[in-house]
Amino acid sequence: MVIAAKKTSQVVAHMAIAFAIAYAITGSVLFGGLAVLIEPVINVLLLPLHEKAWSAIRARAVGNRDRYLRIAAEKLSQTSFHMAIAFVVMYFATGSLAFGGMAAILEPVCNVLLLPIHDRFWDKLELRLNGKLGLA
Repeated sequence: MVIAAKKTSQVVAHMAIAFAIAYAITGSVLFGGLAVLIEPVINVLLLPLHEKAWSAIRARAVGNRDRYLRIAAEKLSQTSFHMAIAFVVMYFATGSLAFGGMAAILEPVCNVLLLPIHDRFWDKLELRLNGKLGLA
């Protein structure tokens, strides 16, 4: 049950970050709401294709070092992929290269800074609920 709540909360946190950035950039609740809906849908539709391609690339790794390098390259590719989607969504919403660029940089940075805090909260909550962490 905690895992489902954590995943739902992660989605909500991602959407809140996307909305806050789109709203801050455009000043429009409509554009903020569209960004929250469109950007995740595009990611959900395209990310499995990205993961499938990288799965094949990882499978051809020879040795541990090569495997780790491919995993690192995959993570860089995934970050670039998310940045490109954020850019395209904001560019089409506003028609501005500058706003698209701001969204492409701000969204991943906010996700990298804020989501670990979110995950730590949920990890501690799960430990407490399982009786493995004191209430102090």
